[in-house]
Amino acid sequence: MQQTFYKYQGTGNDFVMIDNRQQTFDKNNTKRIAHLCDRRFGIGADGLILLENHETLDFEMIYYNADGSQSFCGNGARCAVAFAKQLGIIKNKAFFLAIDGKHSASLSNGIVKLQMHNVDTVKKYDHHVFLNTGSPHHVQFESNIDDFDIKTKGAKIRYGQPYNKAGTNVNFVKKVSSTEFKVRTYERGVENETLSCGTGVTAVALAMHYIGETEKNLITLHTQGGNLQVSFNKESGVYKNVCLMGPAKLVFQGII
Repeated sequence: MQQTFYKYQGTGNDFVMIDNRQQTFDKNNTKRIAHLCDRRFGIGADGLILLENHETLDFEMIYYNADGSQSFCGNGARCAVAFAKQLGIIKNKAFFLAIDGKHSASLSNGIVKLQMHNVDTVKKYDHHVFLNTGSPHHVQFESNIDDFDIKTKGAKIRYGQPYNKAGTNVNFVKKVSSTEFKVRTYERGVENETLSCGTGVTAVALAMHYIGETEKNLITLHTQGGNLQVSFNKESGVYKNVCLMGPAKLVFQGII
């Protein structure tokens, strides 16, 4: 069976996008999803996204990691919004459903601004911070971030205590200034470093504010694939109006 697909990337975080409004794609075939994401035998991507109809919203985004597991993905959501515009479903604003609930987004000059959910729980430990920004994230400093073995160290944390089988995403951070941080992320489901992680940089921005590394509420995050920005407000201990901003681009279209 032939399948038309679109390849999108958001700061190097890349996705296979499929228009599944006619329900032609078998969502239960996780082996096929993993095959399509395989960089040697398939199309190659960090994840696969199905865009589907929704009764009251503009669309529903169903996201799969490269291994076929499901989660929420910030950069994937931004790419889904750009894809929806390409398909003519939206113009410059979107309201859609993801695995973690409803989201809104806007597009302007190639930048997608995604509204994330409020974060009311941030846990600070001796050497790291943990929080959930749609996906769970472990955040810790690493001074030697440019020459660091992200895959080995990230996997050790991801599978170790207290995360174990459920796992977590792991972010290593270096402070550049009060408004800028360099980030490298090991993503569960991909089981490797990705060039960028939207929920990861969001977690880093909030974590850095929480532990007092910044007092700003607009943070620039430098990833291996480019720059993203996160804005937020903190009210009564809750991070609200959390927004992830960055580019989302079509790479190519094909049939497999």
